[in-house]
Amino acid sequence: MRRAAVVLAVLTAGMIAPPARAADCRLALVLALDVSSSVSKAEDGLQRRGMAAALLAPEVETAFFAAPAPVALAVYEWSGRSNQKLLLDWVLISTPADLFAVAERLGRSNRSTRDFPTALGHALGYGATLLQRGPECLFRTLDISGDGENNEGFGPQQAYSAFPFAGVVVNGLVIEVPGESHDTPIVPYFRDHVLHGPGAFLQIAAGYEDYETALRRKLERELAPMITGMLEPAQ
Repeated sequence: MRRAAVVLAVLTAGMIAPPARAADCRLALVLALDVSSSVSKAEDGLQRRGMAAALLAPEVETAFFAAPAPVALAVYEWSGRSNQKLLLDWVLISTPADLFAVAERLGRSNRSTRDFPTALGHALGYGATLLQRGPECLFRTLDISGDGENNEGFGPQQAYSAFPFAGVVVNGLVIEVPGESHDTPIVPYFRDHVLHGPGAFLQIAAGYEDYETALRRKLERELAPMITGMLEPAQ
């Protein structure tokens, strides 16, 4: 009955549902967007428009609604050690209208800062805290994207030791930028230091132009195991 009340409120109000509380949901999913100084204005636009388009892709929409219990979604951007901004507080994606409204909001969002380095450990800590105050879902996943390794503050391993990551899976979306070099190759860095929890995986985007496609594939994969777990076993 609680879920029905949420759906009715969304249809009546004609807007995004309020921040989600503890509910019968199958997945609490956080998307974390890199806005550090290595990301240009044009690249940031590709990320925001790409995220909106990926959420509305037919295969992703199908994955969101292929099981009875909804998905709870939150989104933030990150850069320096004290530079995280919540773009979307917890919302239960109970209807296609919810998904459309979220995608529209994210596509129109504005970057909060562009002058700070890559504090990946602090970004992970922020995500863990966000998940801790989120709805009580069957699974919890933090989906963090980036084009470089940590270069400010504590790193990912320190974050995993200091913040509440029990039961949280952290997946990575690496954006490989052609012509740029890193002291530590970004793909192995994410695999060795960022991925966390059983079944964690890495999706690679071949530049920011490929971000939308990479995120779409990543969302399909993140949602699909949850769908399988909700279906009745074959007789």
